[in-house]
Amino acid sequence: MADYDVDLFVIGAGSGGVRAARIAAGHGARVAIAEEYRIGGTCVIRGCVPKKLLVYASRFPDAFEDSRGFGWTIGGTPTFSWPELIAAKDMEIARLSAIYETNLVKAGVVVHRQRARLDGQNAVRLADGTRLSARVILIATGGGPNPGDFPGAELTISSNEAFDLPKLPSRIAIVGGGYIAIEFAGIFAGLGSAVTLIHRGDKLLRGFDDDLRDEVRMGLEKRGVAVLLEDEIERVEADADGSKLVRTKAGAQLVVDEVMLAIGRAPLTDDLGLDDTIVMRDHNGAVMVDTTSRTNVPSIYAIGDVTDRLNLTPVAIREGHAFADTVFGSKPTTVDHANVPTAVFSTPEIGTVGLTEAEARMTDRAIDIYKTRFRPMKATLSGRDDKVLMKLVVDAETDRMLGVHIVGEDAAEMVQIAAIAVKMGATKADFDATMALHPSSAEELVTLRTKWAG
Repeated sequence: MADYDVDLFVIGAGSGGVRAARIAAGHGARVAIAEEYRIGGTCVIRGCVPKKLLVYASRFPDAFEDSRGFGWTIGGTPTFSWPELIAAKDMEIARLSAIYETNLVKAGVVVHRQRARLDGQNAVRLADGTRLSARVILIATGGGPNPGDFPGAELTISSNEAFDLPKLPSRIAIVGGGYIAIEFAGIFAGLGSAVTLIHRGDKLLRGFDDDLRDEVRMGLEKRGVAVLLEDEIERVEADADGSKLVRTKAGAQLVVDEVMLAIGRAPLTDDLGLDDTIVMRDHNGAVMVDTTSRTNVPSIYAIGDVTDRLNLTPVAIREGHAFADTVFGSKPTTVDHANVPTAVFSTPEIGTVGLTEAEARMTDRAIDIYKTRFRPMKATLSGRDDKVLMKLVVDAETDRMLGVHIVGEDAAEMVQIAAIAVKMGATKADFDATMALHPSSAEELVTLRTKWAG
């Protein structure tokens, strides 16, 4: 066997790379990892975690308003400080990043706080020029925001910069119709910004169930978000006062403080040395892998968003764990990417797992739909015009639950539990046989009896 400096070198210390490194070290491998930015990756530093903290902040105005219906009197007008929120967010992110690094060190992983790139099929070269050989290399560099391609695109920001703006924009245009665009539209609207959402499609959230897509749009508009569909930015111009003039292809003109692009993300594979190897990539630059996360080069693997399979943090973590168990733990493991639950932390919130109604019907199976839309108990006293939407997609022949889709408060919490049942192959009869927990919104999942005829 060739003599290598390490058994495993991981490029990228995000959630997936960190998990792979720790598990491989636990199996006795000599492991090193390189990260050029901050340990924790997109999710911890500039993604899921800070996003959810900002979502919490954006919902407090609703809570203050709702409290009056329950007998509370709020003295004076609540005030909000964007700098204080960002400072608190930064403290929490620093704490989590430090925990990630501490756990790596405790596991015996050597951490290199600098960029690394491939230098052949069994070596990497660090930014300081050091070359390290490795029996196995794992690429876990994740993805990054797509840039704009129009005049004035350099005047825009992405979600990366949105987390660290020096002040809350009073007016903001957000471009996109996916997770990030929807979530930030809700965040800024909840915190008091005037928000315009621009999306080139005829509906938001492509790939989600149509009922959920419609419900979220209505929810955004109730919060005051102006939604411009089937439109795109033509150009952005800077005004002398620091504001930006946005011109769209449909003829709209907006004067805003910030323009945020959330038009998709791309795998971060540039300048990784892939051009000097025969590692195959697809047309978007994603590293192509098999079911074990192995590339066409036997010594090189890749996990997470850089492979563009299913770009969710828990998926990257599971892929990293499976890789380490397979390669270093003598426990061959593959990751099942079917029936993965996901949430959109919009307001109202989405939680979903399994097939949409459209996907289910494309299978040529007979499909039963169970659906309800109701006012949650909390809204009866608050007076808020909130609704909860629940939808079950069922195979009419086998009675198996194919999809569970929820819009409303705590939708993500409910769907995480429902996902267990869907993954296990539970039937509608199993749901029906489960005793309802009253009073709760979730009880509707087990009390739906009438098929939707719409």
